[in-house]
Amino acid sequence: MALETSPESPAPLRVIADRLNGWINRLGAVWVEGQVAQVNRRASSNTVFMTLRDSVAEISMSMTCSKVLFDGLNPPLVEGASVLVHARPSFYPVRGTISLHAREIRMVGLGELLARLERRRQLLAAEGLFAAELKRPLPFLPRAIGLITGANSAAERDVLEVAKRRWPGARFRVLHTTVQGPKCVPEVTAALSELEADPDIEVIVIARGGGSVEDLLPFSDEALIRAVHQARTPVVSAIGHEPDTPLLDLVADWRAATPTDAAKRIVPDMAEEVQRVAQARERLRAGLRHWIDREEAALDALRSRPSMADPRNLLADRADEIDQLRDRARRTLRHRLDRAADDVRHNAARVSALSPLATLQRGYAVLQDSSGHVLTSVAGLESGAEVSVRVADGRLHATTTAVDQLEPVAGPTETPSDEDTDD
Repeated sequence: MALETSPESPAPLRVIADRLNGWINRLGAVWVEGQVAQVNRRASSNTVFMTLRDSVAEISMSMTCSKVLFDGLNPPLVEGASVLVHARPSFYPVRGTISLHAREIRMVGLGELLARLERRRQLLAAEGLFAAELKRPLPFLPRAIGLITGANSAAERDVLEVAKRRWPGARFRVLHTTVQGPKCVPEVTAALSELEADPDIEVIVIARGGGSVEDLLPFSDEALIRAVHQARTPVVSAIGHEPDTPLLDLVADWRAATPTDAAKRIVPDMAEEVQRVAQARERLRAGLRHWIDREEAALDALRSRPSMADPRNLLADRADEIDQLRDRARRTLRHRLDRAADDVRHNAARVSALSPLATLQRGYAVLQDSSGHVLTSVAGLESGAEVSVRVADGRLHATTTAVDQLEPVAGPTETPSDEDTDD
């Protein structure tokens, strides 16, 4: 029954919430069609929270389901999937919100297609086809660029015009293929193999304009993905627009948001490069000027030194040192010569004092018999014996007339030697 209220007798909010809960519960379980806009799965909860959005109108509603139901879906439920849900609506009075509790979920149409693509993506990712370490860098300025696109397409026009405008000397080899439908995958794969065989091609661009998920489905084909993975030449994916994410974007070495973005990535901008060259040249000039100024300052500092201002000062100092050393050498040599002369004189005087001739000069004589033996005693000498007398300046020959024997005189007492003392 309708609830009657007035300004004089308003209904409490709890009554309104209770009436709403009753009306919503009266609806019972219903089948709802929509698109999954958001999935929030919490590890600590057995409930999966989702947002279900109408496929046409801007209407969305919260939806929950058990983790067992969510994990049992095959293919897995992903964001963007279109689904049929058997759910029971419920009203949460505390917050005043309405949510759906799903009892069964079925994926239909595009949602089922997206789910299959997600499953394929997970399998290929598990094989490592999308690994970041496999991505190859693009060349700075390729000799030739391979372009795989549809004939007379806007994507071809965007790539060629933007690339030529950025770098007029860019050279392209364009191969036209079907970019949707059943013939797309074999034609694109064959074109990729043909460009791979060309040694001049250093980068390959696969370009297509925007389209629906069904139109872009060939660029998520497993055969094409594996062919791009095995290619030795870097591949740029330029499929659709920014929101479109075919699997080709994941396996390609570079993912371009649009064909125009791909053209900007594969060739540099000549105007920017010319500006960079000019800036580099100016930096080189500035660095060279700085280096020259520094070296000139160093030369000026060297010139200002006394040794460089008048080099003769150093020579004069060295000349004074040489004169002092020469005088010292002369004095030293003269002193050593004087000492040597004194030593010679002393040794000569000592030799003269020890010479027998000096003894003869003092009036002594050496007496020898006729045989030339020196006579030191009168023993054995008879009267009338012939003798010779050696004096300082000559020799005298004489004959003895008489021989007189004298008493012997005692000699000086001998000083005991060191050996006797030791004994």
